[in-house]
Amino acid sequence: MAHPPQRSLRHEYEIYVEQEIENYKDSIPRSALLRIGDEAVDQLRKKNQIEFNEILIWAEVDLIIRRRVRIPAFATWRNRRLKLLAEYRRPERWGLALDGPLVREMISDETARHVLVAGVREAGTAMFLVANGCSVTTVEEDEDMVERVLTAAGQVGLTSRVTGCATGLNRWAPDEPLNAVVCTPAAFEHLSRDERTRVIDLLKGATLDGGVHLVQTLVAGSAALSEEELRDRYAGWDVSIVRDEQSNRTFMARKGAA
Repeated sequence: MAHPPQRSLRHEYEIYVEQEIENYKDSIPRSALLRIGDEAVDQLRKKNQIEFNEILIWAEVDLIIRRRVRIPAFATWRNRRLKLLAEYRRPERWGLALDGPLVREMISDETARHVLVAGVREAGTAMFLVANGCSVTTVEEDEDMVERVLTAAGQVGLTSRVTGCATGLNRWAPDEPLNAVVCTPAAFEHLSRDERTRVIDLLKGATLDGGVHLVQTLVAGSAALSEEELRDRYAGWDVSIVRDEQSNRTFMARKGAA
């Protein structure tokens, strides 16, 4: 399924306001909410609203709550959002090496890219990619990890660029082409050798020509996925081991034209 187009900041602001109002309603007892309803009726009468229905009353309730929780105006919210988004685009914000293949490969192309992120176990990698224009599918068995990625994306209005899947790689299959795969050996640690072979072949087949696969923080001889096995699985691709200034080792494989 293709990722939907990015929503406008105005639309994201309206969603933010609605969510803040609903969160407030959920945080107070029903008796308090009914008192706000009574206040809304009084306000409508003061506005010389002779006839009003439930829709008008609830709209007035929302206005009262909006003032009560001091929801910022659109211009203020937009400036905060843009400032945070700029911060998200910085590799240093997520502890990523400036000379690492993730930074070099993922933001060198200005066109939107679809990236699979798996087994990384922290939100930084996915959020860096999303903030820099990629559409990201994150596949993690830890449901809380997936939720953290979606929450972080929501803070800067980028949820439409993220698809979260709380499952293992052996139970997931791409439904659209990939430009890149970013993962760690942890994504394969519960899989048998045959399952790893099947998963990697599936991801290779879904990757467009010129696409790259990055296995981050590679540990040679890892019980989950060794360098030798990776080289064997990616026979025919352009493969290399890349080190960065933080002494991380990344296995990189690039798919050539068929």
